[in-house]
Amino acid sequence: MHLDELRSILLSERETGRLLSIPKDLFYSSGKNLESLLEEVYASEDPFSDRARILIERVSSIRETLHDLFMLRSEKILALARTQEEGQYVDRDELKRMLPEEREMFDAVTLAISHSRCRLIPVPATGAGVSRAEAAVEAERCADVLEAQPAGPDYVLSRVLSDMEPFMGVDGRIYQLCREDIVTLPLRNAEVLCERNILLKIN
Repeated sequence: MHLDELRSILLSERETGRLLSIPKDLFYSSGKNLESLLEEVYASEDPFSDRARILIERVSSIRETLHDLFMLRSEKILALARTQEEGQYVDRDELKRMLPEEREMFDAVTLAISHSRCRLIPVPATGAGVSRAEAAVEAERCADVLEAQPAGPDYVLSRVLSDMEPFMGVDGRIYQLCREDIVTLPLRNAEVLCERNILLKIN
């Protein structure tokens, strides 16, 4: 995906408070484009030439645009997760517009909010405007939430084969990785990146 296309998508995303549908391979294809541009930079005989300078500026612009798009969509997804956790209406079409990795983020954040709420806020007692049935429903909901809280993900040691844009792992952490980095990643994220030849599992 080229810079002009990315900027157009980012502009459209900024103009609405809702998630827009974007190409499923947007981040992957942009990463491949970055890799190609960086190869041109490294192959340049004169790193101070106008051509090299233009390429470096383009790489920087693509990275910045991808980062802005990721952060903007993440903010919308976090807002949707809060809405979902509070039991309010969430447009199913917006859920369908999420990338698979974004849907994982949405599900993980929704569950994490519910888990924290049930641990920190006592289940309401009967009385003070709360019926016995309402208290029982809330108690049962919290019991289900706490039971559903997943164990921490399995991790694998991996070597990064090419630069990539920041992403949120299934463990909720933001990863910003560069070529030749040695990093411990959640297994599910590592498997996806290995399939795309961006990562090599060491163990």
